[in-house]
Amino acid sequence: MDPKSRWEQERQEAKQQREISIVEAAERVFVKKGLDKATMRDIAAEENVGIATVFRYFPKKDRIVVAVASRIIEMEVEAFKSISERAETGIRKIELLFDHFIEDTSSAYINRNKLIEAFESYAAQQTEPLDGIEEYHQVTRKVYGIFKNIIQECINDGSIRSDIPVHETLATLVNALGMFSKKLSLQSNIVMFEADPDMLIQLTIVKNIFLDYLKPQ
Repeated sequence: MDPKSRWEQERQEAKQQREISIVEAAERVFVKKGLDKATMRDIAAEENVGIATVFRYFPKKDRIVVAVASRIIEMEVEAFKSISERAETGIRKIELLFDHFIEDTSSAYINRNKLIEAFESYAAQQTEPLDGIEEYHQVTRKVYGIFKNIIQECINDGSIRSDIPVHETLATLVNALGMFSKKLSLQSNIVMFEADPDMLIQLTIVKNIFLDYLKPQ
């Protein structure tokens, strides 16, 4: 590679790294202040750069809001992809997807759940689509594409019952467990009943009910 091309490559890599760093800083700010109250100046201060630098990469606040949400969903892409590539039956991969929603109880995962919930509410309240929203849609389509492949494996290997609408049933169950997991993690500091059962126990019970329903009779 000639010096000019190497310089251009290094410049582009540095630019990409700065953009990633700004998005990570924005995520931390959004966790602390919320999407509505956080400002571009807050993000610049968190990243320790001038506000002009943030605006150079993200001309509008909505763009960085979408970028943060897209980054969170991109992590789901990696998780789904890792599961889909394992040498397992279709039903076992579905079980691993269920476990993915259950097992991560870290504060980082809970905070990201909260941000996605806040993002969906924030986007729904806008009169026009958010600037850059297609980026978020593209990432969510990746997740669904991987999930469709896992569903097809379930059909091909006969590891789930054949007397149900497979695509609709699996999509419903995965969405239901994912939403239930988010609901419990978001309410981790709120006592719903006098003696709330452990979150992991609740999710495991629901997972086992779903798996029993899916297995061939």
